[in-house]
Amino acid sequence: MCGIIGITSLTDKNLAQITVSCLEKLEYRGYDSVGVASLQGSILEVRKAKGTVKEVVQKKNILSMRGNVFLGHTRWATHGPPSDYNAHPHTDCSNSIAVIHNGTLKNFKELKESLIALGHIFRSETDTEVIPHLIEEYRKKGFDTFTAFKKAVLDLEGSYAILAIVKGENRIYFAKKDNPLVIGMGEGTNFVASDIPAFLDYTKKVVIINDGELGYVTPTSIYIEDLRGNVIDVTKRIRIIDWDAQAASKEGYPHFMLKEIHESARAINDTINGLLSETELVEEITERLKGSDRIIVIAAGTSYHAGLYFTILLNRLGYTALPVIASEYYNINAKRGDSVIAISQSGETIDVLMGIRKMKEKGATIISITNVIDSAISRESDYKLYMRAGPEIGVAATKTFSSQLAVLLFLYAYLAKIDYKELLSAPEVIKNSISLGEGIAKKVGEELALQKSVYYLGRGLSLPLAMEGALKIKEIAYVHAEAYPAGESKHGPIALVEKGYPVVFINDGELTDLLENNLHEMKARGAKTYAISVNKRLGAETEILIKVDKDILSPFAISPIIQLIAYYASTAKSLDPDRPRNLAKTVTVE
Repeated sequence: MCGIIGITSLTDKNLAQITVSCLEKLEYRGYDSVGVASLQGSILEVRKAKGTVKEVVQKKNILSMRGNVFLGHTRWATHGPPSDYNAHPHTDCSNSIAVIHNGTLKNFKELKESLIALGHIFRSETDTEVIPHLIEEYRKKGFDTFTAFKKAVLDLEGSYAILAIVKGENRIYFAKKDNPLVIGMGEGTNFVASDIPAFLDYTKKVVIINDGELGYVTPTSIYIEDLRGNVIDVTKRIRIIDWDAQAASKEGYPHFMLKEIHESARAINDTINGLLSETELVEEITERLKGSDRIIVIAAGTSYHAGLYFTILLNRLGYTALPVIASEYYNINAKRGDSVIAISQSGETIDVLMGIRKMKEKGATIISITNVIDSAISRESDYKLYMRAGPEIGVAATKTFSSQLAVLLFLYAYLAKIDYKELLSAPEVIKNSISLGEGIAKKVGEELALQKSVYYLGRGLSLPLAMEGALKIKEIAYVHAEAYPAGESKHGPIALVEKGYPVVFINDGELTDLLENNLHEMKARGAKTYAISVNKRLGAETEILIKVDKDILSPFAISPIIQLIAYYASTAKSLDPDRPRNLAKTVTVE
């Protein structure tokens, strides 16, 4: 996820300052590198570097740039580590075209190879750079700029929000698929941006761009068509925004956590698309795992629960897989022949970092899964895989948990010889789960907010999800919660159960009959029972039932519901779920 802004105006007055102001409001979408392009007639200039908006503006003297057209980009790296070269905008061979992009392109390697064969020279490791070269190639063939832009967009596979400018043209070309893009209408100045808050200080009049649409803006006009060439009536799309900037940055959601739960489908889509562009690497990693004596999965908190889910699957396949809580890394004596999978959203979690350093010293192979390219953990790994969930502002992990599961299940599909394409339905499962379950999840969360303690019970693959559910409600609603294997509950924990004691069952449809017995045990002691079930109803007093076509998709039906329950428990107590007390997003001290 990146932040992009384009401005085209009849005047060049203060346009550099306005671009910087817009980028500052988009920095929450990405903050590892920044770049700006300015266009004044036939003069196209690009200044960019690794760093924050403030750092790059000072380092590159962005405010001295002049032009009637500006592009600005703040990056969250997905292809190629943060660097000056990989920062956007990217240009073609003749430096006549500049492009910025948010998204992931599945087929960029094939496109890049074909363009290199035609003589194009690439300067970065990004997927984005193929776009200006494609436009350049089509212009060489005699197509006008807009036609060349359309043809380039039609060549792309994956997700994108694209802005492009060309020497001598006072307009910005745009295209959208799966990533946000909106137009701001001003007086003699028009904007195109990832989010409304980017330009909200300058205009409250917006035009929404839908998926599969492209076009261009000039200082005084807007043109939009779909990929079939049908022209869109822009006047029917105009909306007046009455939000303030903070609310707009949350896209109408009251908290970032709720926004990020709803973003999980997009995050998984981008994550899987990224993996599809790296199948050779995935195959290499799975071959290494197949030849390992042991597979050690090390992580902390939410990441540990994703890792535990994976180790259960591996052990069922016959591998020797060990889940390790990162802070207990000293209990594991790794050796040559072991493979270690390190999972960390930030890639900076100190316990994980210390653990992999010790295990690497012993000769183990390190494979990392992080959400931040070129983080400390990824740098110290032999193999690195990336989620592409984008920045997560809320402290409690939501979309990154779902994205971690997507990466791990992608690996599992290769190891189990299951068609990984089954995972392509995961985003729709998430959307369907939220659509069907959010109302009931709100009711459950509000009821649990009134309780002092709650049990989360599961069996098999449901257990790590139960553990994650208990962690979430502790983190942000401050409700004491414990997760147990449901069969273990009668070996002690059931002693606490009395009339009205809340018990949440996580039922992924695999061991429903056994869970049903445990549910009756709880009901017999007066417990108030809740269930999140996949495909098979459990019979709890309050139950959310989600249908999925493939077993591998079950966790994507359950994960948003456990997050929503915790979210609504927190808001019922008038707490701030984005900033729970005593917690930090990244733990960098032992």
